[in-house]
Amino acid sequence: MPIKGFMIDVQGTLIDDIEKKPIAGSLEAIASLKKKNIPFLLVTNNTKLESVEFRKYLRKQGFDFDDEQYIDPLMVLESTLPPCVVAAYGTEPFLHFLKKRGYVLDCKSPEAVLLSIKESFCSNEFASMIEAILSGADLIGMHETSIYAKNGKRYPGVGALLKMLSFATGCSYKVVGKPSRDFYNAAMRKLHEQDSSIEFGEVVMISDDLFGDLGGAKKMGMRTALVLSGKIASFEEARNLAQKEEPDWIVSNVLEWFKFYDRGAA
Repeated sequence: MPIKGFMIDVQGTLIDDIEKKPIAGSLEAIASLKKKNIPFLLVTNNTKLESVEFRKYLRKQGFDFDDEQYIDPLMVLESTLPPCVVAAYGTEPFLHFLKKRGYVLDCKSPEAVLLSIKESFCSNEFASMIEAILSGADLIGMHETSIYAKNGKRYPGVGALLKMLSFATGCSYKVVGKPSRDFYNAAMRKLHEQDSSIEFGEVVMISDDLFGDLGGAKKMGMRTALVLSGKIASFEEARNLAQKEEPDWIVSNVLEWFKFYDRGAA
């Protein structure tokens, strides 16, 4: 099938994990898609800033895109978890966002444990989560990122923590953002605003997260491109991991993939 559109990760793919600045070539790649009127969507697991603020930040960095060309988990949270009593774990802006949306924050008797990224977790927090889950609270992840990079080191992502809690309690869990089927379906509905005929098999998902993004995209029928500008440091590392979840392409960065695409090699 021909390639007709793109879903593109942000952190580690368009902006770096240290300074949160554009990765070399990423501005040019997005500008080229915009100029050629090729359907694309920035598909991010951002929960640190409200959606409108993160869009403003990306535009301040020079990225040219419309509001309709962006989606994050905060935009679809209520379809997975309507406002209720939650034991929420995340950054202060994320907790503030929840309160604004009508969620009641209560770690003692929650209806759901809602897990997002934060600076660090402690053993007592994990103990509280386990008690809540064993008492009947649902386990929800804002996304299922496998690992994340910070200050030159790599740490377990929300997806890894969800699997740990699931193993510890025997419970299942739901995911709001990538790589959940519901989230990718919501992303496809936004792509349809640009081209109503586009199908999953005609979309390439580009990301630095092999398991947390690309695995789910592949299950939806998308083709996948792994970039080495974020979580995965080398082609050797990528080849080792690809034995478990093989992407269609492995490239150094997003611009390299689009040069490959422009040559008609994709």
